[in-house]
Amino acid sequence: MAQPALIPSRWEDAPDQGAPQAELLAGLAAPEAVISPKYFYDPLGSKLFEAICALPEYYPTRTEAAIHATHQQAIAASVGQGCTLIDLGAGNCAKAASLFAALQPRQYVPVDISADFLHQSVAGLQERFPQLPMLPLAMDFSTTLELPASVDGQRRLFFYPGSSLGNFDPRQALAFLRRVRAALPPGKGDGGILIGLDLVKDVRVLEAAYDDAIGVTASFNLNVLNHVNALTGADFNPRDWRHVSFYNARQQRIEMYLEARRDLIVRWPDGRRTFRQGERIHTEYSHKFTEQDILGLLEQAGFGNCRMWFDQRRWFAVCHAQAR
Repeated sequence: MAQPALIPSRWEDAPDQGAPQAELLAGLAAPEAVISPKYFYDPLGSKLFEAICALPEYYPTRTEAAIHATHQQAIAASVGQGCTLIDLGAGNCAKAASLFAALQPRQYVPVDISADFLHQSVAGLQERFPQLPMLPLAMDFSTTLELPASVDGQRRLFFYPGSSLGNFDPRQALAFLRRVRAALPPGKGDGGILIGLDLVKDVRVLEAAYDDAIGVTASFNLNVLNHVNALTGADFNPRDWRHVSFYNARQQRIEMYLEARRDLIVRWPDGRRTFRQGERIHTEYSHKFTEQDILGLLEQAGFGNCRMWFDQRRWFAVCHAQAR
């Protein structure tokens, strides 16, 4: 599942990506319609994603949390204490908060596209950790990582959990990691990245995680249409669509779509599109990785000294790599 501020591969040619309305309408007008998964995260979408993380089928969140808990001291020894912890796609901030005791960050910078949800989360977190300086940043980091001067420049650690990197295609993933590297100090070893990545595994496990029995993931996917309506003035009716997801073994990725239940016309100011029954809107890719995939990407992006920690089934990996 996507964390906030991620872009599927077909999106890269959309004009004016800084304007949500233009971006969305360009995607809807494309020969194969697409909605970026960053638009999953309106307030309801953020809550639905929290619910997904608690589902028995959705293993990534609890598996990654178990790795953090089991290997916390080893992770802290690799990272060191006193970092500037920059949490990309922070959501409810719970994943980063679970590492505060071990990492003892000097500053916590949660970054998320859903501004209201982010500020609510940080307000509650600041009450629990009143001595830790917190600087929430509401921004779309999918195309830029230009951080304000108020973000401490020393010993930056970019925290990117949840296998959100998998929402990029391999070329985009490499470009993103290079932007992270460029946001670190130029010196070798001064800063790094702590990243969670979902690994290739049994297709039955993968497909169940993205199509749960009670339909929370379907609701999450369909809710993006409500967000599109709010941002563009379109008249999507989510009841006209169904959730579709499957694992593409050749591409090592889950693919997620919305499929029209009938022939229909969707209208928005100054535009419209006819969708035929069975026609799909692409909403997410979630690439899965091998260990060699991970090492290769990090090395090409300018990182080295990579350490990895796994769960017992080796379903998921947490990696710390230093700038080089």
